[in-house]
Amino acid sequence: MPAAKNRSPAAASKPGAAPRPPARNKPVVRFRLRITAGDVIAIGPGKIALLEAIDETGSLTAGAKRLDMSYRRAWLLLDELNRSLKRPAVSSAKGGLEGGGSELTDVGRRLVALYRGIEATAAAACDADIRQILRLLAR
Repeated sequence: MPAAKNRSPAAASKPGAAPRPPARNKPVVRFRLRITAGDVIAIGPGKIALLEAIDETGSLTAGAKRLDMSYRRAWLLLDELNRSLKRPAVSSAKGGLEGGGSELTDVGRRLVALYRGIEATAAAACDADIRQILRLLAR
């Protein structure tokens, strides 16, 4: 008789044994800083992640793919970000024989560094309280 496929951990336990509770993922603490200008999110976690992906890939298209985001959505986020800043965070070259590409400007690099620094500072400042909250979670 063939072995059963897709057996759950509870089904794999000994007959008569209590089923095992489902595995839980380790809790993750995330700070989600957003800076708004009216109804527009000028700077937020998605835009910062997009800047990092562009920096790593050298391309808006590839950065969007890395984040499982449509090119149109990425373009709209980047356009909104660039319009919110005094100077653009990304410079882009149009495609052609050499192909296009995008790269962070000094402003873009500074923005990412400041944003990630704020997250790190907040996490460090709240460390004791975060540990207390995590102790309240069921594991």
